[in-house]
Amino acid sequence: MTEPFKNFINHELIERIGQAIQNVWDAFDAAQFVKVACADLDAKELKERCFAVVEGLEQTLPNSFPEAADIMMRSLHPDVPEDETFSGMTDGDGIRGWPIMAFQEYVGKHGLEHPMESLNLLREMTKRLTSEFGIRYFIEAHPTLTLRQLQAWVKDPSVHVRRLVSEGTRPRLPWGMQLKQFIKDPSPTIPLLDCLKDDTSEYVRRSVANHLNDIAKDHPDIVCKVAETWWIDASKDRKRLIKHALRTLIKKGNPRALAILGYGEAKISVTPIQLSKEIVSVGDTLEFSIELSSESSEEQELLVDYAVHFKKANGSLSPKVFKWTQFTLGPREVRTLAKKQSFKVVSTRVLYPGEHQIEILINGASQRTVSFELSV
Repeated sequence: MTEPFKNFINHELIERIGQAIQNVWDAFDAAQFVKVACADLDAKELKERCFAVVEGLEQTLPNSFPEAADIMMRSLHPDVPEDETFSGMTDGDGIRGWPIMAFQEYVGKHGLEHPMESLNLLREMTKRLTSEFGIRYFIEAHPTLTLRQLQAWVKDPSVHVRRLVSEGTRPRLPWGMQLKQFIKDPSPTIPLLDCLKDDTSEYVRRSVANHLNDIAKDHPDIVCKVAETWWIDASKDRKRLIKHALRTLIKKGNPRALAILGYGEAKISVTPIQLSKEIVSVGDTLEFSIELSSESSEEQELLVDYAVHFKKANGSLSPKVFKWTQFTLGPREVRTLAKKQSFKVVSTRVLYPGEHQIEILINGASQRTVSFELSV
């Protein structure tokens, strides 16, 4: 079983943090820091453990933020990775890894009146884990200054700093507070993404794609316009970025997004969906198949997905789209496709008995639907 993230911020790590700070500041009360940060630690989840470390820092670092920032900077581990990997955690040489989660919260909470010192510190912290959560406080409080600094960082030698430019400005970053100003108007971040679209690191380009996918949830036309522009003379890597950025729009069958990737209106006929059984028990697998026939004298690029319409507690059906396959269908070609769908119990979805549906989607358009019963 995978170790829960919360367990990485444990008593031993907190003691290492205290020792690392004391190594650079003799007056640090490491014992008091550990006492505060470890209070009732086992009962706390990840964010609560981070906030406990923040509280420990608040009680033991100088009240002057510039002084506290200097101490935190000097306590950071001297070794940082040149690529996207993290080669180690906090040890006798300094702080890196999970403690940075708490450090960036401290900076976001106490450093807003000293934005340049804070941004410089966040830049160094992000090399040792990430500052994508902490920098959001400064985007909200000092948008012009912070965006100016981020624009300078798009050419930073560190892959982690360049990724921070994209990841830290994502409107709907998972685990992070939403940037409502960018949800409403994402235009300030587009120039940053444009500078990073051909970054040498897949780590950075993946972040750019995820950022655009965030924007697509609120402004699909803006993302489609960006994708259309970027697709011109695009390299293989940039095309991969664009495809990943459009994934939500593709699942929704957005015609403009599909057209960018070469999926126009499909000229095909589709046979009724064949099911291996009409009643499926929870825990079983349902097999289904279709036959496609081209009605065109030219090749067609086809993107085939399917949706399972799951029954909800109130009796209505809610579709969940699954990726299936993509291929080139030749002139007048006939092709059979088969798929298996599991109905095993998972933690992310409650399965309710009753009528469900399978729907076939080709190039975003619904082609066939069939019903079946799910039984417990």
